[in-house]
Amino acid sequence: MWPEVLAAIVKALVFVSAVLGLTSFLTWQERKQSAVMQDRLGANRASIFGIRAFGLFHIFSDAIKMFFKEDYVPPGGDKFLHTVAPFAALFFALMSFAAIPFGDTVNVMGHQTELVVLPLNVGLLFVFAMMSMGIYGAFLGGYSSNNKYAFLGGLRASSQMISYEITMGATLVGVLMIFGTLDLNQLNRAQGDLLWGWLPMWGVILQPVGFLLFLTAGMAETKRIPFDLPEGESEIIGYFVEYSSMKFGAFFMTDFVETILIAALIATLFFGGWQVPYLQSDGFQFPWGGSLSLGPWTVTTLQVASFGLKVFLLCWFLLLIRWTLPRFRYDQLMHLGWKIMLPASVLNIFVTGAILLLIRS
Repeated sequence: MWPEVLAAIVKALVFVSAVLGLTSFLTWQERKQSAVMQDRLGANRASIFGIRAFGLFHIFSDAIKMFFKEDYVPPGGDKFLHTVAPFAALFFALMSFAAIPFGDTVNVMGHQTELVVLPLNVGLLFVFAMMSMGIYGAFLGGYSSNNKYAFLGGLRASSQMISYEITMGATLVGVLMIFGTLDLNQLNRAQGDLLWGWLPMWGVILQPVGFLLFLTAGMAETKRIPFDLPEGESEIIGYFVEYSSMKFGAFFMTDFVETILIAALIATLFFGGWQVPYLQSDGFQFPWGGSLSLGPWTVTTLQVASFGLKVFLLCWFLLLIRWTLPRFRYDQLMHLGWKIMLPASVLNIFVTGAILLLIRS
Protein backbone atom coordinates (compact mmCIF):
# COMPACT_ATOMS: atom_id res chain seq x y z
CA MET A 1 0.00 0.00 0.00
CA TRP A 2 2.68 2.50 1.02
CA PRO A 3 4.76 2.18 -2.18
CA GLU A 4 1.66 3.06 -4.24
CA VAL A 5 0.86 6.05 -2.02
CA LEU A 6 4.46 7.28 -2.17
CA ALA A 7 4.54 6.82 -5.96
CA ALA A 8 1.29 8.79 -6.33
CA ILE A 9 2.67 11.65 -4.21
CA VAL A 10 5.92 11.76 -6.19
CA LYS A 11 4.06 11.70 -9.52
CA ALA A 12 1.70 14.46 -8.37
CA LEU A 13 4.58 16.69 -7.20
CA VAL A 14 6.55 16.15 -10.41
CA PHE A 15 3.55 16.76 -12.67
CA VAL A 16 2.26 19.83 -10.80
CA SER A 17 5.77 21.29 -10.70
CA ALA A 18 6.13 20.75 -14.45
CA VAL A 19 2.74 22.34 -15.18
CA LEU A 20 3.35 25.36 -12.94
CA GLY A 21 6.87 25.76 -14.35
CA LEU A 22 5.53 25.72 -17.91
CA THR A 23 2.77 28.13 -16.83
CA SER A 24 5.38 30.62 -15.64
CA PHE A 25 7.39 30.13 -18.80
CA LEU A 26 4.32 30.75 -20.99
CA THR A 27 3.85 34.19 -19.42
CA TRP A 28 7.27 35.06 -20.87
CA GLN A 29 6.75 33.15 -24.10
CA GLU A 30 3.49 34.96 -24.86
CA ARG A 31 5.19 38.36 -24.56
CA LYS A 32 8.18 37.35 -26.63
CA GLN A 33 6.11 35.55 -29.25
CA SER A 34 3.77 38.52 -29.67
CA ALA A 35 6.79 40.83 -29.86
CA VAL A 36 8.33 38.81 -32.69
CA MET A 37 5.02 38.80 -34.56
CA GLN A 38 4.72 42.58 -34.10
CA ASP A 39 8.38 43.28 -34.97
CA ARG A 40 9.46 44.59 -31.55
CA LEU A 41 11.73 43.46 -28.73
CA GLY A 42 9.17 42.56 -26.11
CA ALA A 43 9.89 41.96 -22.44
CA ASN A 44 13.59 42.61 -21.76
CA ARG A 45 13.82 45.24 -18.98
CA ALA A 46 14.03 43.20 -15.78
CA SER A 47 17.60 42.28 -14.85
CA ILE A 48 19.64 40.75 -12.03
CA PHE A 49 23.19 42.07 -11.64
CA GLY A 50 22.84 43.59 -15.09
CA ILE A 51 21.90 40.27 -16.70
CA ARG A 52 18.63 40.39 -18.63
CA ALA A 53 18.51 36.80 -19.97
CA PHE A 54 16.12 37.70 -22.82
CA GLY A 55 13.55 38.99 -20.33
CA LEU A 56 13.19 35.74 -18.36
CA PHE A 57 13.46 37.63 -15.08
CA HIS A 58 10.08 39.23 -15.83
CA ILE A 59 8.56 35.98 -14.56
CA PHE A 60 9.96 36.66 -11.08
CA SER A 61 9.14 40.37 -11.31
CA ASP A 62 5.50 39.56 -11.99
CA ALA A 63 5.33 37.17 -9.04
CA ILE A 64 6.88 39.70 -6.65
CA LYS A 65 4.55 42.44 -7.87
CA MET A 66 1.43 40.30 -7.39
CA PHE A 67 2.43 39.16 -3.91
CA PHE A 68 2.95 42.73 -2.66
CA LYS A 69 0.02 44.51 -4.32
CA GLU A 70 -2.98 45.44 -2.18
CA ASP A 71 -5.62 42.73 -1.82
CA TYR A 72 -8.82 44.62 -2.59
CA VAL A 73 -12.42 43.47 -2.05
CA PRO A 74 -15.02 45.88 -3.49
CA PRO A 75 -17.60 47.43 -1.14
CA GLY A 76 -20.76 45.35 -1.16
CA GLY A 77 -18.95 42.31 -2.51
CA ASP A 78 -19.07 38.89 -0.89
CA LYS A 79 -15.65 38.58 0.74
CA PHE A 80 -15.73 34.79 1.12
CA LEU A 81 -16.80 34.03 -2.46
CA HIS A 82 -14.50 36.77 -3.76
CA THR A 83 -11.58 34.98 -2.11
CA VAL A 84 -12.59 31.43 -2.99
CA ALA A 85 -13.44 31.99 -6.68
CA PRO A 86 -9.95 32.42 -8.22
CA PHE A 87 -8.44 29.56 -6.28
CA ALA A 88 -11.39 27.28 -7.15
CA ALA A 89 -10.76 28.02 -10.84
CA LEU A 90 -7.05 27.22 -10.47
CA PHE A 91 -7.70 24.11 -8.35
CA PHE A 92 -10.03 22.44 -10.85
CA ALA A 93 -7.75 23.33 -13.77
CA LEU A 94 -4.84 21.61 -12.01
CA MET A 95 -6.97 18.63 -10.93
CA SER A 96 -7.83 17.96 -14.58
CA PHE A 97 -4.24 16.86 -15.17
CA ALA A 98 -4.52 14.01 -12.65
CA ALA A 99 -5.84 11.50 -15.20
CA ILE A 100 -3.63 12.55 -18.15
CA PRO A 101 -0.75 10.08 -18.65
CA PHE A 102 2.70 11.47 -19.42
CA GLY A 103 4.35 8.09 -20.03
CA ASP A 104 3.84 4.32 -20.07
CA THR A 105 4.49 2.04 -17.11
CA VAL A 106 7.88 1.84 -15.37
CA ASN A 107 9.33 -0.71 -12.99
CA VAL A 108 10.40 0.95 -9.74
CA MET A 109 11.82 -1.37 -7.09
CA GLY A 110 9.78 -4.29 -8.40
CA HIS A 111 6.52 -2.34 -8.67
CA GLN A 112 4.89 -1.58 -12.02
CA THR A 113 3.92 2.10 -11.87
CA GLU A 114 1.84 3.89 -14.47
CA LEU A 115 3.10 7.39 -15.27
CA VAL A 116 -0.20 9.04 -14.49
CA VAL A 117 -1.11 10.62 -11.16
CA LEU A 118 -4.57 9.02 -10.94
CA PRO A 119 -4.96 5.84 -13.06
CA LEU A 120 -8.65 5.56 -13.99
CA ASN A 121 -10.47 3.40 -16.50
CA VAL A 122 -12.75 6.41 -17.12
CA GLY A 123 -9.99 9.01 -17.07
CA LEU A 124 -11.49 11.05 -19.92
CA LEU A 125 -14.74 11.50 -17.99
CA PHE A 126 -12.79 12.65 -14.94
CA VAL A 127 -10.93 15.26 -16.99
CA PHE A 128 -14.17 16.63 -18.44
CA ALA A 129 -15.81 16.68 -15.00
CA MET A 130 -12.97 18.76 -13.56
CA MET A 131 -12.98 21.10 -16.58
CA SER A 132 -16.72 21.65 -16.15
CA MET A 133 -16.33 22.53 -12.47
CA GLY A 134 -13.75 25.20 -13.31
CA ILE A 135 -16.43 27.52 -14.65
CA TYR A 136 -17.68 28.08 -11.09
CA GLY A 137 -14.54 30.10 -10.39
CA ALA A 138 -15.22 32.53 -13.24
CA PHE A 139 -18.93 32.84 -12.48
CA LEU A 140 -18.48 33.29 -8.71
CA GLY A 141 -15.72 35.82 -9.36
CA GLY A 142 -18.14 37.92 -11.40
CA TYR A 143 -21.07 37.41 -9.02
CA SER A 144 -19.18 38.18 -5.80
CA SER A 145 -17.62 41.42 -7.09
CA ASN A 146 -20.81 43.53 -6.90
CA ASN A 147 -19.96 44.93 -10.32
CA LYS A 148 -22.31 44.68 -13.29
CA TYR A 149 -19.47 44.37 -15.79
CA ALA A 150 -17.84 41.59 -13.79
CA PHE A 151 -21.21 39.84 -13.50
CA LEU A 152 -21.71 40.15 -17.26
CA GLY A 153 -18.29 38.55 -17.79
CA GLY A 154 -19.27 35.66 -15.50
CA LEU A 155 -22.51 35.11 -17.43
CA ARG A 156 -20.62 35.15 -20.72
CA ALA A 157 -18.15 32.60 -19.39
CA SER A 158 -20.98 30.28 -18.26
CA SER A 159 -22.89 30.41 -21.55
CA GLN A 160 -19.66 29.97 -23.54
CA MET A 161 -18.70 26.90 -21.51
CA ILE A 162 -22.13 25.31 -22.07
CA SER A 163 -22.04 26.07 -25.79
CA TYR A 164 -18.59 24.65 -26.50
CA GLU A 165 -18.24 21.84 -23.97
CA ILE A 166 -21.13 20.01 -25.63
CA THR A 167 -19.22 20.18 -28.90
CA MET A 168 -16.04 18.97 -27.17
CA GLY A 169 -17.82 15.93 -25.81
CA ALA A 170 -19.59 15.13 -29.08
CA THR A 171 -16.33 15.52 -31.01
CA LEU A 172 -14.63 12.84 -28.93
CA VAL A 173 -17.36 10.26 -29.53
CA GLY A 174 -15.73 9.45 -32.87
CA VAL A 175 -12.37 8.83 -31.14
CA LEU A 176 -14.04 6.61 -28.55
CA MET A 177 -15.88 4.64 -31.25
CA ILE A 178 -12.56 3.86 -32.95
CA PHE A 179 -10.43 3.03 -29.89
CA GLY A 180 -13.21 1.77 -27.60
CA THR A 181 -11.86 3.01 -24.26
CA LEU A 182 -12.16 5.92 -21.83
CA ASP A 183 -8.81 5.01 -20.24
CA LEU A 184 -6.37 7.59 -21.59
CA ASN A 185 -3.35 5.32 -21.14
CA GLN A 186 -5.05 2.52 -23.07
CA LEU A 187 -6.00 5.06 -25.73
CA ASN A 188 -2.35 6.11 -26.00
CA ARG A 189 -1.24 2.49 -26.36
CA ALA A 190 -3.83 1.91 -29.10
CA GLN A 191 -2.41 4.85 -31.06
CA GLY A 192 0.93 3.02 -31.16
CA ASP A 193 -0.47 0.53 -33.69
CA LEU A 194 0.35 1.01 -37.37
CA LEU A 195 -2.06 1.67 -40.22
CA TRP A 196 -1.10 -0.05 -43.51
CA GLY A 197 2.03 -1.28 -41.75
CA TRP A 198 3.81 2.09 -41.52
CA LEU A 199 1.48 4.97 -40.51
CA PRO A 200 0.93 5.52 -36.74
CA MET A 201 -2.77 5.31 -35.83
CA TRP A 202 -2.89 8.73 -34.22
CA GLY A 203 -6.27 10.34 -33.68
CA VAL A 204 -5.48 13.25 -35.99
CA ILE A 205 -5.12 10.78 -38.90
CA LEU A 206 -8.26 8.79 -38.10
CA GLN A 207 -10.36 11.80 -37.02
CA PRO A 208 -9.11 14.93 -38.84
CA VAL A 209 -12.49 16.69 -38.65
CA GLY A 210 -12.82 15.77 -34.98
CA PHE A 211 -9.36 17.21 -34.34
CA LEU A 212 -10.26 20.58 -35.91
CA LEU A 213 -13.53 20.75 -33.98
CA PHE A 214 -11.88 19.79 -30.69
CA LEU A 215 -9.09 22.32 -31.24
CA THR A 216 -11.61 25.12 -31.83
CA ALA A 217 -13.82 24.13 -28.89
CA GLY A 218 -10.73 23.79 -26.69
CA MET A 219 -9.64 27.34 -27.51
CA ALA A 220 -13.12 28.51 -26.53
CA GLU A 221 -12.77 26.67 -23.19
CA THR A 222 -9.59 28.61 -22.39
CA LYS A 223 -11.51 31.91 -22.78
CA ARG A 224 -8.69 33.48 -24.78
CA ILE A 225 -8.69 35.37 -28.08
CA PRO A 226 -10.58 34.86 -30.38
CA PHE A 227 -12.96 33.52 -27.72
CA ASP A 228 -12.19 35.98 -24.90
CA LEU A 229 -15.72 37.38 -24.63
CA PRO A 230 -15.83 36.72 -20.83
CA GLU A 231 -12.87 39.12 -20.50
CA GLY A 232 -13.42 41.51 -23.41
CA GLU A 233 -10.49 43.75 -22.51
CA SER A 234 -11.71 46.56 -24.77
CA GLU A 235 -15.34 46.18 -23.59
CA ILE A 236 -16.11 44.99 -20.05
CA ILE A 237 -12.68 43.85 -18.70
CA GLY A 238 -14.43 40.70 -17.53
CA TYR A 239 -15.15 38.69 -14.43
CA PHE A 240 -11.83 39.57 -12.74
CA VAL A 241 -12.16 43.37 -13.09
CA GLU A 242 -12.36 43.78 -9.29
CA TYR A 243 -9.41 41.53 -8.52
CA SER A 244 -5.86 42.42 -7.53
CA SER A 245 -2.81 40.85 -5.88
CA MET A 246 -2.53 37.04 -5.96
CA LYS A 247 -6.28 36.62 -6.48
CA PHE A 248 -5.83 38.20 -9.89
CA GLY A 249 -2.64 36.16 -10.20
CA ALA A 250 -4.64 32.95 -9.69
CA PHE A 251 -7.05 33.88 -12.51
CA PHE A 252 -4.09 34.89 -14.67
CA MET A 253 -2.38 31.55 -14.01
CA THR A 254 -5.60 29.64 -14.69
CA ASP A 255 -5.70 30.99 -18.25
CA PHE A 256 -2.27 29.53 -18.97
CA VAL A 257 -2.92 26.30 -17.04
CA GLU A 258 -6.04 25.75 -19.16
CA THR A 259 -3.99 26.41 -22.30
CA ILE A 260 -1.54 23.69 -21.21
CA LEU A 261 -4.48 21.40 -20.35
CA ILE A 262 -6.02 21.75 -23.81
CA ALA A 263 -2.59 21.18 -25.38
CA ALA A 264 -2.11 18.04 -23.24
CA LEU A 265 -5.56 16.72 -24.18
CA ILE A 266 -4.97 17.33 -27.89
CA ALA A 267 -1.58 15.60 -27.63
CA THR A 268 -3.14 12.65 -25.78
CA LEU A 269 -6.22 12.19 -27.95
CA PHE A 270 -4.96 13.11 -31.39
CA PHE A 271 -1.14 12.93 -31.44
CA GLY A 272 -0.41 9.68 -29.64
CA GLY A 273 0.31 11.19 -26.23
CA TRP A 274 3.63 9.75 -25.05
CA GLN A 275 3.95 7.54 -28.14
CA VAL A 276 7.04 7.89 -30.35
CA PRO A 277 6.53 6.46 -33.86
CA TYR A 278 7.93 2.89 -34.10
CA LEU A 279 9.17 2.93 -30.48
CA GLN A 280 8.24 -0.24 -28.57
CA SER A 281 9.04 -1.31 -25.02
CA ASP A 282 12.40 -2.79 -26.11
CA GLY A 283 13.42 -0.08 -28.61
CA PHE A 284 12.65 1.02 -32.15
CA GLN A 285 11.04 -1.49 -34.53
CA PHE A 286 11.01 0.09 -37.99
CA PRO A 287 8.45 -1.02 -40.60
CA TRP A 288 11.19 -1.63 -43.20
CA GLY A 289 12.71 -4.32 -40.99
CA GLY A 290 15.41 -2.47 -39.04
CA SER A 291 15.53 -2.24 -35.24
CA LEU A 292 17.37 -0.39 -32.48
CA SER A 293 17.46 -1.90 -29.01
CA LEU A 294 17.11 0.49 -26.06
CA GLY A 295 17.00 0.07 -22.30
CA PRO A 296 13.68 0.45 -20.44
CA TRP A 297 14.64 3.77 -18.82
CA THR A 298 15.82 5.16 -22.16
CA VAL A 299 12.47 4.22 -23.69
CA THR A 300 10.63 5.86 -20.78
CA THR A 301 12.71 9.03 -21.09
CA LEU A 302 11.96 9.25 -24.82
CA GLN A 303 8.23 8.76 -24.17
CA VAL A 304 8.04 11.45 -21.48
CA ALA A 305 10.11 13.82 -23.64
CA SER A 306 7.81 13.12 -26.61
CA PHE A 307 4.73 14.04 -24.57
CA GLY A 308 6.40 17.20 -23.24
CA LEU A 309 7.53 18.29 -26.71
CA LYS A 310 4.06 17.79 -28.19
CA VAL A 311 2.47 19.82 -25.37
CA PHE A 312 5.01 22.61 -25.77
CA LEU A 313 4.55 22.84 -29.55
CA LEU A 314 0.77 22.88 -29.17
CA CYS A 315 1.04 25.66 -26.57
CA TRP A 316 3.14 27.62 -29.05
CA PHE A 317 0.46 27.06 -31.71
CA LEU A 318 -2.33 28.21 -29.36
CA LEU A 319 -0.37 31.37 -28.55
CA LEU A 320 0.16 31.92 -32.28
CA ILE A 321 -3.60 31.85 -32.85
CA ARG A 322 -4.19 34.10 -29.83
CA TRP A 323 -2.00 36.84 -31.39
CA THR A 324 -3.27 36.36 -34.95
CA LEU A 325 -7.08 36.37 -34.93
CA PRO A 326 -9.45 39.16 -33.82
CA ARG A 327 -12.19 38.65 -31.24
CA PHE A 328 -15.60 37.35 -32.28
CA ARG A 329 -18.76 39.30 -31.59
CA TYR A 330 -20.95 37.55 -29.04
CA ASP A 331 -23.62 36.61 -31.59
CA GLN A 332 -20.88 35.19 -33.85
CA LEU A 333 -19.57 33.14 -30.93
CA MET A 334 -22.99 31.59 -30.28
CA HIS A 335 -23.67 31.08 -33.99
CA LEU A 336 -20.37 29.24 -34.46
CA GLY A 337 -20.95 27.02 -31.44
CA TRP A 338 -24.59 26.05 -31.89
CA LYS A 339 -25.22 26.28 -35.64
CA ILE A 340 -21.89 25.16 -37.11
CA MET A 341 -19.71 23.21 -34.69
CA LEU A 342 -22.38 21.20 -32.88
CA PRO A 343 -24.06 19.96 -36.10
CA ALA A 344 -20.61 19.24 -37.56
CA SER A 345 -19.64 17.17 -34.51
CA VAL A 346 -22.91 15.17 -34.71
CA LEU A 347 -22.35 14.61 -38.44
CA ASN A 348 -18.82 13.41 -37.63
CA ILE A 349 -20.31 10.76 -35.33
CA PHE A 350 -22.62 9.43 -38.04
CA VAL A 351 -19.87 9.40 -40.68
CA THR A 352 -17.47 7.62 -38.30
CA GLY A 353 -20.13 5.05 -37.44
CA ALA A 354 -20.91 4.42 -41.11
CA ILE A 355 -17.22 3.92 -41.96
CA LEU A 356 -16.72 1.53 -39.03
CA LEU A 357 -19.76 -0.51 -40.14
CA LEU A 358 -18.38 -0.76 -43.66
CA ILE A 359 -14.94 -1.81 -42.41
CA ARG A 360 -16.25 -4.43 -39.98
CA SER A 361 -18.92 -5.90 -42.22
